[in-house]
Amino acid sequence: MTTDLRTPLNDIADATARAVADDPANALVVFRASGTPEGTVGSAVTLGKHTVRVDEPPALGGADTAPNPVKVYLASLIAGQVVTYRFWTQRLGITIDDLAVTAEGDLDVRGLFGLDDATRPGFQAVRVTVRVSGPETEQRYAELQQAVDVHCPVLDLTTGATPVDTTLITA
Repeated sequence: MTTDLRTPLNDIADATARAVADDPANALVVFRASGTPEGTVGSAVTLGKHTVRVDEPPALGGADTAPNPVKVYLASLIAGQVVTYRFWTQRLGITIDDLAVTAEGDLDVRGLFGLDDATRPGFQAVRVTVRVSGPETEQRYAELQQAVDVHCPVLDLTTGATPVDTTLITA
């Protein structure tokens, strides 16, 4: 996966920077998703023209027909890391030959099931491992990691507080 610095990612970033400089409103993007129940605890989530199915393992009431929501989150985090690494290798002119990302999280189900209100229902900890190889120095790869950690949108969703406004509509 040797990085080609002539790929369109730098061109996209430069064009975006120009568009935002011309009008800051060009920086704002709205992403939408909608979901409906499937099976006992599963769901079908529509993301534009794509549908993602989510379920739970039998121990959590599902049929294990699809990954559960926290595994989907881990997949999103990994995908966010991969794309942000690829983007920033080009922005920084860093060459990588191979990139692999893994993630795991610790979840205490007492929070989910309301068995202990002091227990957080989400992950108590998440560990991300990034394996990168190539001709650069360890310092250059550390510089790359720092840029990715600062700029990865999915990582930011975990490490920063994102305001969420929930509206309930009843019939």
